[in-house]
Amino acid sequence: MKNKIFDFKSFKWIFLVAKRFAVVDKKGSSGVTNFLSSLGIAFGVMTLISVLSVMNGFQGTSINSILEISSYHIQVTELKPENEAEFYQFCNNSKDILTCQKIYESQSLIVGPSGKQSAALIKAVPNDIYQTDFGFRNEIFVYSGDFDLTLENSVILGSKLASSLNAAVGSEVNFVALSGSTDTALISQNRKFTVTGIFESNNLDINQNFAFVNHNSAEEYFGKETKPVYLLKIKNTNSDAKVISKINSVFPDLKCASWKNFNKSFFSTLRIEKDMIFLLIMVIFLVVGINIYNGTRRLVYERSREIAIMSAFGAKNFQIKLIFIAKGFLNGIKGVIIGTLLGLLITKNIGYIFIFLSEVQFYVQYFFTSLFSPETLSYLSKNYTFEIYASIPA
Repeated sequence: MKNKIFDFKSFKWIFLVAKRFAVVDKKGSSGVTNFLSSLGIAFGVMTLISVLSVMNGFQGTSINSILEISSYHIQVTELKPENEAEFYQFCNNSKDILTCQKIYESQSLIVGPSGKQSAALIKAVPNDIYQTDFGFRNEIFVYSGDFDLTLENSVILGSKLASSLNAAVGSEVNFVALSGSTDTALISQNRKFTVTGIFESNNLDINQNFAFVNHNSAEEYFGKETKPVYLLKIKNTNSDAKVISKINSVFPDLKCASWKNFNKSFFSTLRIEKDMIFLLIMVIFLVVGINIYNGTRRLVYERSREIAIMSAFGAKNFQIKLIFIAKGFLNGIKGVIIGTLLGLLITKNIGYIFIFLSEVQFYVQYFFTSLFSPETLSYLSKNYTFEIYASIPA
């Protein structure tokens, strides 16, 4: 044991001296440096936890809404009608495939009951999709009416789309302009649909643009040449290449596209946002690291007498270095603990924080407007973007 350069006893006294230095250096310039170092680390960790929690919540809800409602996991086209029954049988027998839905798509300009207009993406889905597709049902909240497409010329609108059309359950809307095949009339006043339900999802684009009709409406209005798309959901979203390979081995003429391909730009945008956040947080930690480094150098200079005494008693150079490293480590641990607690506290109450910020912004704006432009006070309103942020699960 005596021949060992470093053992538990030496570690114990190194940690003890480092702890003693930390206690003594609470006053003066060293105390300010230590406080700012711990505060910087706490702020960085708090920001990291809070921002990543909100980003992951936003990413998770947006991706789930897109995959479960819009794009699904695999899109299959070029399926001939005579092979449709065989393809459905293949999907039912596959252990990797959960559901297979036949979808028709078209774009339309919809006119509401009051004459308001809005562009929309029309999706013709099976009547029982809300009962058979559990992922679809979990991501769609029908807050008015029912998801009922059994009635002739019935339509279900997204919440923002219904609001822009000034439409409610029971209202009659008209698909004035409708894209389709060559046998479809582009402009018509006779494509009238009755709103049977209004839904809301976690994706603003879906709420703003999506409208659902049944297959009979698609066959009647989209045109005979409109080709369907078969949307598949699989158990493991990362095994898409494997499932596509199996499909192509049985049906070589089919064209299959993975969710990773047709959502590439969206996922790339989210990735860039997260990378930029990481970069900003790394800058925070870099500044804190430089602060700790300079503080430690000054501490070494101030503790030159203590260093000489420890050297005289036989302390090695690397042991003396470990004392100051351990002291910096203690400051870091203190900042990490405080930052973690604050980050979790903010994340847990992120909704209330955004609502509070909305109130603060409104009243500050109200105060200055009342001072400089009181005639425009009636036009002031709260920023509802904060409510959208508050609804994001962290």
